[in-house]
Parts: sequence; structure tokens; C-alpha cells
Amino acid sequence: METITRRGWLLFAAMGAIWGIPYLLIKVAVKHLEPPVVVFGRTSIAAVVLVALAWRADALRPALAHWRYVLLFATMEMAVPWFLLTNAERHLPSGLSGLLVSCVPLVGAVAAFALGDRAALRPIRLVAIGLGMAGVGLLVARDLGGADGIPWLSVGSVLVVCVGYATAPFLATRRLGGVPSIGVIAVSLAFVAIVYAPFAVITRPAHMPPARALWAVLGLAVICTGIAFVVFFQLISAIGPDRATLITFVNPAVAVVLGAVVLDETITVSTVIGFVLVLSGCWLATRRAPGQLPTRPATADDQSSGPTSWSESSRSAIVDRSASGAGGSRPPAP
Repeated sequence: METITRRGWLLFAAMGAIWGIPYLLIKVAVKHLEPPVVVFGRTSIAAVVLVALAWRADALRPALAHWRYVLLFATMEMAVPWFLLTNAERHLPSGLSGLLVSCVPLVGAVAAFALGDRAALRPIRLVAIGLGMAGVGLLVARDLGGADGIPWLSVGSVLVVCVGYATAPFLATRRLGGVPSIGVIAVSLAFVAIVYAPFAVITRPAHMPPARALWAVLGLAVICTGIAFVVFFQLISAIGPDRATLITFVNPAVAVVLGAVVLDETITVSTVIGFVLVLSGCWLATRRAPGQLPTRPATADDQSSGPTSWSESSRSAIVDRSASGAGGSRPPAP
């Protein structure tokens, strides 16, 4: 296994933090803005950044040529999950939302099995799913068992988000394998922004929201969406998609710590135990099958052929690929 360079570690640390921040920013934003406004603000601003980069890389035309699958991917990865997650955080602590989303690898294993990968639910993965479910149960039953009860609708919404995050990359890998990733993301963001524009107008606030809410949306758009995808593509080039997916285990920890420090959210013993159970399950779920070789990092020759495509970057190790071509996954963009 190749040694990770200093640049690789810096990119890894940056992504671990960047995709752990959105839960905090969403929580701040939804206190003053309706979810459609937050989603529109996030996607419209980020689309300006990514569309410009995609146009410069000549990645828009290939994406638009496959517009039906790109729009379906955008719906599964962004339009539905980002609304559900934003709406759920009106009732859930930001840290808990991050922990629940970390169950994506577990859902991905089930999705791979449903799509034909019979090795996806081998015994070790069944143990992983059991651990993950136990962790989620502990988090929900103990940390949300307050006087008002558990907001089951919000919890269910985040679990639906996990389904979208886990299954969208299968579509991308199967149907958008030769399309530059940055083109897919740029067109997807633009599409979601257009869809949410009228809803954002209808639900816009009657008065100017406080500056912290506006800054939160700007941070979501520029840092956690626009810059995040650019850095993530660089991370894949530096250390390979297999190891890049390990940021999945860092993001929820960042979300929990930020929620506790900034929003005074409580970290209980059950939070810590549930966190360990969920991430242990995710770690087991991402272990390679016996004999499976790791995906190598992109080389200079790879990069010279053009922008990174989904066949190179999305086929990462959250869910092992099999001969059946069931697909793969990557860390979700919260």
C-alpha cells in the first residue's frame, strides 16, 4: 500500500472537517429560514462555482448529454435528501443528525445485495448491520427520550436521507460511468436550485433574517458544497477512492463536537456508545472481500486524460464492487 503524502493528509483532514460542518450550519439556518430557502441558497450559490469550473474543464456537455440520468441522480443525492435533512434538523440535534447519516455504508450494503451483489451481505456485514442498528437504537431511545418523546418523523426522514445517499452513487456508477464527476455535480446543483427557486420565493421570510443565518447558508454553499467537491476530487487523486471514503468515519465526530461546543448539545454516555457501535458497524461494512484488491490512487497519466469520471471516483470502498457490477458509493455530501 502506497504511503499517504503530507498533501494527502491535509486534504483528508480538510474533508473530514468540511463535511462535518454542514449539520451545524443547517441547524443555525433553519432557526430563521424555511428548508426550501436553505436548500435553494445552498445549491444556487454552489452551482455558480461548480458550473464555472465544469465549463472550464469542458465537463458540462458530457453531463448534459446524459441529462435524464443526471437529473435522476440529482433528485436522489441532493433534491430529496437535502430537503429532508434540513427539515429534520428543526427537531433533531445537529450532532445526532450527523451520527444517523453515518449509517450510509450499512444501507449501501443492503442496496448492493438488492442489486445483485450476493457477497454484500456476507456474515461480517450482517454483524456490521446489527451493530449499526443497535447504535442507532441507543442514540434514538436514550438521547431523544425527553418529555416530548422521540421525533420519529424526523428520525425517519434522516434514515430516508441515508437511502438516497447510499443508492444514488449506484446509479452514477452504472449510468454515468464515463461522465466527468464535476460536470454531473454542477448540472445537478443547477437543476436542484431551479426546482427549489419557486418554493424559496413562496416561503421566504417576511423580514430580514439575522446575519448568522445568512452566513450559515453562505457557508453551506461555498465551503460545504462548492469547495467541498473540488477538494474531494483532489483527495481522490491524492490517496485513491478507497481511502478517501474513510472520511465517513470522521464527519460524524466533527458534527457531534461542533454541536456540543457551539450549540450546547449534550454528549451523553449513550451518545458515545451509540457512536462507537455505528462506526464499528460502518467499518466492518466497508471491509474488502477476501482477495479484493484496493483501488489505486489516480496518477498523472490518469489526470491527463481529462476530468475525473464517476467510473474512477464514485466506485469507492463504502460498498465493495463484485463481478455482478452492483455499483459503489462515496461519502455523502451532507
